[in-house]
Amino acid sequence: MKFAIIFHETPEAFARRTGPDAAAYWSAWNGYFGALGPRTTSGACLQGPETGAVVRVTAEGREVQDGPYADSKERLGGFAIIEANSLEDAMEWAGRCPAASAGAVEVRPVLPMQAEG
Repeated sequence: MKFAIIFHETPEAFARRTGPDAAAYWSAWNGYFGALGPRTTSGACLQGPETGAVVRVTAEGREVQDGPYADSKERLGGFAIIEANSLEDAMEWAGRCPAASAGAVEVRPVLPMQAEG
């Protein structure tokens, strides 16, 4: 089964990506993804929420909001799609994630796309 491992980090942890602790920050992530090995099928780290936008379409047309979707204590830092035998197995890998100790890690089963008949 495929699971999304979604990383939420505190602003302080997110800032470590480019600060004086950047080498230690990325070393922890490299170790995590190295341990996941071939279980990882895809994924990416994301730039800060201030670099994005939220788009909504209403009856009046397209509305664009700069920045993150909602203010929260954590920032969406990235995601990985992994192969795991069960939800319990995926949660085990989520618990090993560097973001688990400096934010939160969400685990969701990936919904297979249905081909149109």
